[in-house]
Amino acid sequence: MRRARVVTAVSESTRRELEKYVGIGRGVVRVIPNCVRQEFAQSPKGFNEVEPVVLQVGTGWNKNVERVAEALSGLRCRWVIIGEVSQPLRGVLDASGVPWRHIPRATDQQVVQAYRDSDVVVFASLYEGFGLPIIEAQATGRPVVTSDRLSMPEVAGGAALLVDPLDVSAIREAVVRVFWDRVLRRDLVEAGFENVKRFEAARVAEAYAQIYREVAR
Repeated sequence: MRRARVVTAVSESTRRELEKYVGIGRGVVRVIPNCVRQEFAQSPKGFNEVEPVVLQVGTGWNKNVERVAEALSGLRCRWVIIGEVSQPLRGVLDASGVPWRHIPRATDQQVVQAYRDSDVVVFASLYEGFGLPIIEAQATGRPVVTSDRLSMPEVAGGAALLVDPLDVSAIREAVVRVFWDRVLRRDLVEAGFENVKRFEAARVAEAYAQIYREVAR
């Protein structure tokens, strides 16, 4: 990286970490975000106010599933989790009392369908370099609750509820607001559609092409 003419990073958060920990000079790292795949398109769906479906994408240590489970405990909803569920995590999920199912080794189509079937996407991650589920949910037309740290606020673009991922009560409060506030849900969805325009594939590809042209000169 130190020898490279240009280094790309998918977020300002990642750029700052590269400059800090790798020692790359300022101005070398350019931010070009990930793009949202065209399979994630607007999919209108009436919100299930009786038993909303909450989607969780990922089960790694950074996905904060244990705290989300605690936050959802006692709420009338269903929980769909994309990813492997270990035996210890299974115990946490069962203890929450929320009906849940998981999709291990999900295919691309299963992932897309899971977004379409959901009512809200909760992505209260502890650490992300970007956070693709945020824009995948927004492109589909689903309200998002995500973390207030690292790359997630910049990716969300003001079109999600931001929470402290270490604060279970904050996660719960945000989810409850989405469950009960129709105007908030509408505003988040509309803002999300605007935000994802920044991540269209053609726009991202042109940004990379411009860097290749610059380096070639």
